Amino acid sequence: MNAINLEAFLLRMPKVELHVHLEGTFRPATLLHLARKNGIALPADDEAGIRRWFRFRDFDQFIEIYVTCSRCLKEPEDFRLLALDFLAEQAVQNVLWSEVHFTISTHLWNGGKGDEILDALAEAMDEGRKRWGVGMALIPDVVRNLGVERADATLRWAVEHRDRGVVAMGVGGMERGFSNEPYAPHFAAARAEGLHTVAHAGEHGGPESIRSALEHCLAERIDHGIRAVDDPSLLAELAASGTALDVCPSSNVALAAVPSLAEHPLPRLREAGVAVTINSDDPPLFGTSLTREYLLLHRAYGWSLEDLAGLSFGALEHAFVPDRDRPAIERRFRAEMAALGAAQDARRGSIP
Repeated sequence: MNAINLEAFLLRMPKVELHVHLEGTFRPATLLHLARKNGIALPADDEAGIRRWFRFRDFDQFIEIYVTCSRCLKEPEDFRLLALDFLAEQAVQNVLWSEVHFTISTHLWNGGKGDEILDALAEAMDEGRKRWGVGMALIPDVVRNLGVERADATLRWAVEHRDRGVVAMGVGGMERGFSNEPYAPHFAAARAEGLHTVAHAGEHGGPESIRSALEHCLAERIDHGIRAVDDPSLLAELAASGTALDVCPSSNVALAAVPSLAEHPLPRLREAGVAVTINSDDPPLFGTSLTREYLLLHRAYGWSLEDLAGLSFGALEHAFVPDRDRPAIERRFRAEMAALGAAQDARRGSIP
């Protein structure tokens, strides 16, 4: 298969994304628009300049960029615009379902009103379904290095809106030097209220970070989790339990969690029988997309189209799609994958 056909196949392949941050999905044009509207100073005033700014030199600058992007969201219509922009791009890539991390406490502390923000996001999610046939759910994140008070607010917001698009609660922020233990009651309460639970762990922290997320956050999926490869017993436990790692290959390279894609532990995780899903994390900031992530895996590891389709099916399997929505999404996913496979078989058969 030539490069053009491969990219076309991956673009059309039905996909599910489980690890992407709404505040990290700003396209330069959208960021410039909202920054001007809301009086936020940026280090550049055109799209090329913003793209250069996105080429951060280290993790600290990445956080600075991320926080600045978050500050550009002030009014409810800003959140609606960003979510619609994101969903339009997911539709282009045929991402049928996205579970989107969202740091609601940041916006509440910046003066936003939680109900109005949710109304705006719910409106965007509804429009995304009707216009493009793509679904989206929210995972509000506790920031482990910002304290219990903000976690309290995150839990309240998550529980209040669990029937309006919130499917889980997560935890992110700094791994090293900050424990998950203070947030154990929050995650127990979230589970008691019917929410799923996920946790960022094992990105820059070691296997002990993953074990802590499983114990204190009751994590059903681990965001990143790549350092599990350093602990054979943990690998075996993850494989046996079917706990998925929501891996973001380009993000891991860009943020120096691994030196290169060639040295990424993803192949070893799969060989150990650990469930993995492929995700983009903060796509414009890493110069990527979910489609590109699949393409990079083919180039780096020689994984076949069948391998990549299997990873996509795996993401669907581990998604927190509500019971009322899952049958329709699964039917569409399987039908599109079957049609794509049939077209690929026909193309092979036409080669003399």
